[in-house]
Amino acid sequence: VVLWCTEFGRMPTFQKGASGRDHNPAGFTSWLAGAGVKSPFSYGATDDFGYRAVEQVATVYDLHATVLHLLGLDHERLRYYHNGIERRLTDVHGKVLTPILSAG
Repeated sequence: VVLWCTEFGRMPTFQKGASGRDHNPAGFTSWLAGAGVKSPFSYGATDDFGYRAVEQVATVYDLHATVLHLLGLDHERLRYYHNGIERRLTDVHGKVLTPILSAG
């Protein structure tokens, strides 16, 4: 599995009074290759300005669940204890992004 991503994207415009573009967690790109990922393949899209994901919106939890699946691990069984509560690594929201998986 080859994964390239960041924890956030960048706003499509400069902010007033700033010398650069601010963080944008609502729309960013990740690249995933090998280990059963369709190729070439694109999943999801942002609005016309690149401000927010609007099609096939995936969460970071979904990305984590998918990578763990590609590594042969069941993301629903991987847990840790925090403040006396057993929690999943992918929270309760993470789902494997099956549309990006190859058939073989």
